[in-house]
Amino acid sequence: MPTKCIDFPSSDGAYANKMYLRHTTRVKDGKAHTYWRLVRSVRMGRKVVQQTVAHLGELDAAGRARAKALARTITGEREQVDLLVPDPAPTTPVPIRLDRVRVERGRTFGDVWLAWTLWRALRLDTVLEGLLPPGREDVPWATMAAVLVLARLCEPSSELHVAEDWYRRTALEDLLGLPAALINDDRCYRALDRLLPHKTALEQHLVARLGELFALDYDLLLYDVTSTYFEGQAARNPLAQRGHSRDHRPDCRQVCVALVVTREGMPLGYELFAGNRTDVTTVKEIVGTMETRYGVAQRIWVMDRGMTSAANLAWLRETGRRYLVGTPKSELRRWAPQLADAQDWHTVRDGSTPNSVPAPKGRRHSC
Repeated sequence: MPTKCIDFPSSDGAYANKMYLRHTTRVKDGKAHTYWRLVRSVRMGRKVVQQTVAHLGELDAAGRARAKALARTITGEREQVDLLVPDPAPTTPVPIRLDRVRVERGRTFGDVWLAWTLWRALRLDTVLEGLLPPGREDVPWATMAAVLVLARLCEPSSELHVAEDWYRRTALEDLLGLPAALINDDRCYRALDRLLPHKTALEQHLVARLGELFALDYDLLLYDVTSTYFEGQAARNPLAQRGHSRDHRPDCRQVCVALVVTREGMPLGYELFAGNRTDVTTVKEIVGTMETRYGVAQRIWVMDRGMTSAANLAWLRETGRRYLVGTPKSELRRWAPQLADAQDWHTVRDGSTPNSVPAPKGRRHSC
């Protein structure tokens, strides 16, 4: 007899109280009927037997879903958000002649299917349909945005590679109903231009949705700056300037990318600065931008020594903001005697042992 397991174990992890949907197929007047019942496993001595909890009769997909809800109610289990597809209906086996089967135009499926499922779980499809309503374009811009993000997740590469190679090797053509012939580099680049004006709205939506799904905390934020360079002159981009190159390409123009993430590494937001701007001059702007966008809270800002200056520290203290910043190497010499003292060190976790030493005006520095 086929069995579909709902799997609600008891609190002690035993097989007792597990609940299942079981069905029996009977033929009446030449027609097959499938009857369902809800059963549970009960331990009796050294044996586990199944007892019928309820006879459910013939059920469609909606009826089986209600039966699962009934089982969860009986066992006291909480409903879990289902990010995947629902259980399929019972199917009839079909014989296949393997010697007559051949593979044509094989395409990857698992990664893009999971990415498309997560895209919808984040409700980005709904949000973008509102931000980018369909117009006269052949492909909706919301669909093109999905293609670009899914490509970035599954196989990070250029838009040109997505259009000329990657999309054709995936099953997205079937999942999205979007022919590969309609994916080209021009459409990919134009989609990015359409998305940019909605950057803030998308960031705010993702912060709210990720907080719902993963119960994220925003009490501690990490801030850092990196850079990315251009091979051309980038004459039409006023932010493209020559500056300190982290990629060791001082011959190229670049922009600085400032990123704020949570303690779990989830991005909260990003901003672009001119390529010749120094990190220390971005602190006030980033802190102010994030607080304007998400509200003022008792957060702790964590930054490296590149953000440290007397003016920045004074501003953070005067405005009541909490922070943890790296001390410049020149400053460490002032605390060398205290750091050499083996006392007052506290182990926070493996590999992290801070110490607090007195600082001017009664403040304390942690090292």
